[in-house]
Amino acid sequence: MTKQSIYKFIILCLLLTNLHGFSQLHVINVNVSNPIAPVQPTMWGIFFEDINFAADGGIYAELVKNRSFEFFQPLMGWKIMKPDTTTGVTILNQSETNPSNPRYARITISSGEPSFGLSNEGFRGMGIKKGEVYHFSVLARQFPGSKLKMRIELVSPGNKIIGTSGVIPETDTWKKYEVSISASATEQKGRLNIWFEGEGTLDLDMISLFPDDTWKNRPGGLRADLVQLLADLKPGFIRFPGGCVVEGRELETRYQWKKTIGDIAERKLIVNRWNTEFKKRSMPDYFQSFGMGFYEYFQLAEDLGAEPLPILSCGMACQYNTAELVPLDQLDPYVQDALDLIEFANGPSDSKWGKLRTQMGHPATFNLKMIGVGNEQWGTQYIERYKVFAKAITEKYPLVKIVSSAGPAPSGKNFDYASEELKKLNAQIVDEHYYANPDWFLKNAARYDNYDRNSYKVFAGEYAAHGTKTGAPESHNHWKCALSEAAFMTGLERNAAVVQLCSYAPLFAHVDAWQWTPDLIWFDNLRSYGTVNYYVQKLFSNNKGTEVLPMLMADKPVSGQEGLYASATSDQYAHEIILKLVNSNGEAQSVQVVLQKAGKLLKKAVITTLQSNDLTTFNSLDNPAMLHPVEKEIEINGKMASLVLEPYSFTVVKIKKEL
Repeated sequence: MTKQSIYKFIILCLLLTNLHGFSQLHVINVNVSNPIAPVQPTMWGIFFEDINFAADGGIYAELVKNRSFEFFQPLMGWKIMKPDTTTGVTILNQSETNPSNPRYARITISSGEPSFGLSNEGFRGMGIKKGEVYHFSVLARQFPGSKLKMRIELVSPGNKIIGTSGVIPETDTWKKYEVSISASATEQKGRLNIWFEGEGTLDLDMISLFPDDTWKNRPGGLRADLVQLLADLKPGFIRFPGGCVVEGRELETRYQWKKTIGDIAERKLIVNRWNTEFKKRSMPDYFQSFGMGFYEYFQLAEDLGAEPLPILSCGMACQYNTAELVPLDQLDPYVQDALDLIEFANGPSDSKWGKLRTQMGHPATFNLKMIGVGNEQWGTQYIERYKVFAKAITEKYPLVKIVSSAGPAPSGKNFDYASEELKKLNAQIVDEHYYANPDWFLKNAARYDNYDRNSYKVFAGEYAAHGTKTGAPESHNHWKCALSEAAFMTGLERNAAVVQLCSYAPLFAHVDAWQWTPDLIWFDNLRSYGTVNYYVQKLFSNNKGTEVLPMLMADKPVSGQEGLYASATSDQYAHEIILKLVNSNGEAQSVQVVLQKAGKLLKKAVITTLQSNDLTTFNSLDNPAMLHPVEKEIEINGKMASLVLEPYSFTVVKIKKEL
């Protein structure tokens, strides 16, 4: 088609558009033959933090809360049933011989006394499904001469038994006993009862209940529906274990990876730093059992085909809380933890930490390529400590990239100081965080257009638009927020030469046990769903492409003109051109996308739209698909795609090239 023909066609479209009530046709040019930057495979990923009961009570499928009696209140989560015996249950402490898991329960029933029991409430109840098999296990020892037996029950809130089995400990040494129970009914908030019958003394520890249906059917594994939602995102990386839990409220409760691997029974529980962070959402029963530990995080990354990105303490506790610091001359153990973690992930099976990985069942390496130093620390103290870590890691593992922090905010004195210092230090990847209202995201879609292409790369490590809620907690995840994030993300994608990793935060929230909103995925004990924000993330990550293409309207990037935002990529493997367009206006807009030097294209394209005229729309457990992507085919006229962008919409267009 000649230039003259193109202009005639555009004029005709303008006339037709006016006839249909649209005031203006927006012409957008995409130069398909002139890619401006590669899109990294890690561009769109996920950020995991144990907040909102994301691990225990969430993705980690254990149903028993406080299974080893290590909470500050040893029987928290447990209730004594029929406590009319003279002795009953006592909690013993063997901290000198087993400091990692010191407490256990001793059950005593004297001759002639009635049976009694312990009941565990789970994490805001236990989700039990009809027909599902549940695996109960316990570490136990029976005193010589004792004749106690255990009756295991799954029960409804109304005390109806919906599954039962039994255990009789046989020896006076610690041994693991396991039985399976089939559930006869579905209960959202069931619980576990353990009845003790007979007479004598019995010790118990590590009382556990797992569904048979776990991710990849791994015993003691992860909740399948939650991991599937992650897998559907096709993430390029997974950042773990946080977040502020990395730092801890104080250094004593920081996340220490070495205490989260090895035998489950020997992993030392600590309080979760979100336990009492917010007075209005205090969760005194929020602890970390580390059943979901660093080995499981690496395994999850491998399952998802994602790069692992562990973040480690840099010797600074949360600066909003205690701001405890390790003196620089005492930082060596923290640095050694980082070096040892790289060996755990990448070392051969005959190395100290590689051997432990092999013993845990993974002789192959995890191929760790990135590691983070600190979460979102700031100030001179952070830069001093970053230097020490960077020197040690680079000297021993020069191929491992280091992620550093620009602090908790995307601007201001602390951000400016960190970014300038990190530039001087030739930092590789710098983590920037943005929590703001939707307007901020719209106004900052061009944030990276003028970033130095020769300086550090950016990790948009935590971002979410925070809007006004409209009712339930989940309503924070309404369409206005998600739409503004989509607009901002077009700017991230357009600047893939600078921005190489991005992740929404936080990831998970239990509807009955959350501390922070908004969140990407919500769940209860049986159900889960992706928010409208989740679908925005999914549309970007599932339609990533491999190269950024120039996309201009009136010779400028499409970043807010007439409320439009856009980016374009090509996929050299799928032989596709991928357009992403956001209309943040309340009126439909007509767009003509001219694909310059595109070669031969198929006449049909696939268009996927996420749209609602109601900006307060949000998904929920009862209506998980209130707003979801809708897909259809459109015609491609030569090298042009004629689109009508609906009000308040995010649209993805995939155009195939002829082979």
